[in-house]
Amino acid sequence: MKEGGLAGLCCLFFILLLFLYHRFLIVVDGMKKHLLFLFLCALSVAYASAQNNSILQSLQRDVPGQGKVTIHQDARIAALVGSDAVPVGADGTRMLKKSGYRVQVYAGNNTRAAKNKAHEMGVRVKELFPDLPVYTSFNPPRWLCRAGDFSSIEEADAVMRQLRALGGDFKAVSIVREQINIPL
Repeated sequence: MKEGGLAGLCCLFFILLLFLYHRFLIVVDGMKKHLLFLFLCALSVAYASAQNNSILQSLQRDVPGQGKVTIHQDARIAALVGSDAVPVGADGTRMLKKSGYRVQVYAGNNTRAAKNKAHEMGVRVKELFPDLPVYTSFNPPRWLCRAGDFSSIEEADAVMRQLRALGGDFKAVSIVREQINIPL
């Protein structure tokens, strides 16, 4: 049965339960009628949840006159389909990834000196802005140091201007578009 058919069947089942509830409403009075209604609602919810198949199961169903889909995948992937799984950060906080902006503080080449400079710049930014997350990474062929998780370019621009005002190594900072982490 297709998803629309399942929803229609659940709707019809609930209408039947309401009809039975109103039919027996005349016979049963007082607190018993409310308990009966709650029991019927719980029964309909249990029925609907028992009928809920995942999309993977519905794809692999053998339907006469149609092809059959066979999915070969790790069981962990199947467990994630339809779940509300959220990636967890290194410190155990739940993170949501989305498109946003970061301030690029340093971009060097692939030498050890560039790696050390990227980490050094990250430490300096962390000293100046303790609440600002700093990301130092190797993105071939260069070492990068980026700071912040900004949803808007205006937020990133405000921090970039503060860094530029310090001068020195922070004169060449820029804003880059990147996947950012939003803590939940």
